[in-house]
Formats: sequence, structure tokens, C-alpha cells
Amino acid sequence: MDVRRAGERYRGGEPGTGIESRHAFSFGPHYDPDNLRFGAVIACNEEHLAPGAGFDEHPHSHTEIVTWVIEGELTHRDSTGRETRVRPGDVQHLSAAAGVRHVERNDGPVPLAFLQMWLAPRQPGGDPSYEIIPGIADSTPYAVPEAGAMLHVRRLAPGERTAVPDGAYVYVHVVRGEVRLGGEQLGAGDSARITDGEGVEAVGGTAAELLMWEMAG
Repeated sequence: MDVRRAGERYRGGEPGTGIESRHAFSFGPHYDPDNLRFGAVIACNEEHLAPGAGFDEHPHSHTEIVTWVIEGELTHRDSTGRETRVRPGDVQHLSAAAGVRHVERNDGPVPLAFLQMWLAPRQPGGDPSYEIIPGIADSTPYAVPEAGAMLHVRRLAPGERTAVPDGAYVYVHVVRGEVRLGGEQLGAGDSARITDGEGVEAVGGTAAELLMWEMAG
């Protein structure tokens, strides 16, 4: 198990325009040849947008983009003409496929924080697609078959235990709160990369929220 702390993330974005980004993997001008991906995950970006700030229309291709809002409300618009609002507890999945363009903004009156995770598809190309699952439950994993991955959401009370999926690769991100994971203490923004793990448990130190990617080899 390889634990990465929130403070180790590469800081990016454009603070002058109200955008602050924290990258867990190589991204943009930050290049680390030893930190390009883990399993299917190629980016895990924590984004903070001030009211009125956002990312203007930009392209993506050959990427599965999954978004989880921590606080606030995210406005999404894409080149298919779709416009949605993503709120805490919703899972948004944009499959960029052969190419799509989108806009992400904080059109609300309060700060927005969201986690955006990019996964590499097993096969390039195809038609872009979009899905939003409102208020996903802990008991309902979300499958991204294009990347051979499954997202598990866990909300823990203090002292509550949950099993971490066994798998070739499991990526765990602490959204909020504190947890003990396989003997390690993790806080908000910390993550763990588990390879060929078996029988690993997460225990809530406080009320906590976890995202766990279970990925095939």
C-alpha cells in the first residue's frame, strides 16, 4: 500500500481567476515519469472554484471522466448541447471517446470543491456519452466498463468498518473526515494505492467519506 498525502499534491490552476487545483498525478506542466498512472487512473484532481469561476470550453478525447462534488454545485455544459447541475452525492460520468468539448463552472454564490478522476479506456475511439446518477447510495457501486473499473462510495460513522475491495489495483481517496486504512491514518485529501490487496479494512476515525476505485489488472 502506497499512501500519498494531500500536502504532496502538485498545486496548479489559476488562483488569480479563482481556480485552485491539486493534482495527485503528473498533469500539465508538472511531469513526474514515476507518477503517470495507477491502474486505469491517470488523474485525480481536486478543484476549488470561487463563485463565478470556471473552465471555459475545452476538448477531451480517449478519457473516462468521473466527477464527485464535495461542496457547492457544478455547472456542466458539453458539445452535445447538454447542461446539468452536479451536486454532492451525485456521480457524473463523461466518456470523451473520440472527442468532446465541455465547460465546467461555479455559477453559484458559494465556493465549489469537486474531485475529478480521469481513467484510461481499454479501447480508444467511439462516440462520447454522458451519465449522471443523482444521490448514489453506498450499496450501489458505479461501473465504468470502458476502463475496467468500479467506483465504490463509502460514508462511515466513527468506529464503523468497511471492507476495501480486493483487486489487482484499488485506489482509495478520502473525501472528508479521518480513517484508519490497513494500519495507516488518513485524512481529507489523502489517498492510498493498493496493489493485489486482500482483506484490507477502512475504519472511520471521525465521520468520513471515501471513494474507492476497484480496477482489473
